Amino acid sequence: MNKIETVKLNNGVEMPLEGFGVFQVPDPAVCEQAVLDAIECGYRLIDTAAAYMNEEAVGKAIAKCGVPREELFITTKLWVQDASYEGAKAAIETSLQKLGLSYIDLYLLHQPMGDYIGAYRAMEEAYKAGKLKAIGVCNFYPNRLADLCETVEVKPAVNQVELHPFFQQEGALSLMKEYVVHPEAWGPFAEGNHGIFTHPVLTKIGQKYGKSAAQVALRWNVQRGVTVIPKSVHKERMEQNLAIWDFALSDEDMAEIAKLDIGHSEIVDHSDPKFVQTLHQMKIHE
Repeated sequence: MNKIETVKLNNGVEMPLEGFGVFQVPDPAVCEQAVLDAIECGYRLIDTAAAYMNEEAVGKAIAKCGVPREELFITTKLWVQDASYEGAKAAIETSLQKLGLSYIDLYLLHQPMGDYIGAYRAMEEAYKAGKLKAIGVCNFYPNRLADLCETVEVKPAVNQVELHPFFQQEGALSLMKEYVVHPEAWGPFAEGNHGIFTHPVLTKIGQKYGKSAAQVALRWNVQRGVTVIPKSVHKERMEQNLAIWDFALSDEDMAEIAKLDIGHSEIVDHSDPKFVQTLHQMKIHE
């Protein structure tokens, strides 16, 4: 298997362009085994969040995996409930404790909601203290990202947003480039929508390289300079998702995939007040 390429973030930290996500794997035993399998397959970036309720399971896998800590790149995220200066200070300590780590490689604001500026100030402090090697955000639409970047002292290193062939976000990517914020894709398979795994355009392109539609979708994103974090609890699928480093899509392939963009999300709308209320109402601790 070819080596996963890395990208240098705006503070010099190296981040893999492909990692393993554990969203929707709440069962501790299943999550721990999945992370162990992923690390054995060759993944080094593991992406979790306080709201996924599985940081302890990820921590157990890290402790057991046998790979030196400095070779791993661990990401977790601050939930809306803790989006304040004091809330974030406590939440960072809780995540470190649950993960069993002395530092976190990348710590992200999970949503642009609550007192996220106050929370970010606490993240900046923890970053300067060496507890967080890089800090960033998730789901920050261009207007929010511009406002944050113009307000804070330490520019976010990463913005994790929905990015896949049906929602390509070229405008958002160009703003990230302007602020030197690295894009990371959640939902790189569009959560299975649009028949992505059997999509005729992706399947046809894949046939040229002996690759699946899923592998083409991942390769397309990394060729745009986007980190991808596909999730699976099946080792065979984990291996398939990693097998994207031994081929490259042509300009013609990239242009064909560009035509698939529908220009909006069909998964979530962060501007919907009801969705915002739901996220605020979701409590992950007392």
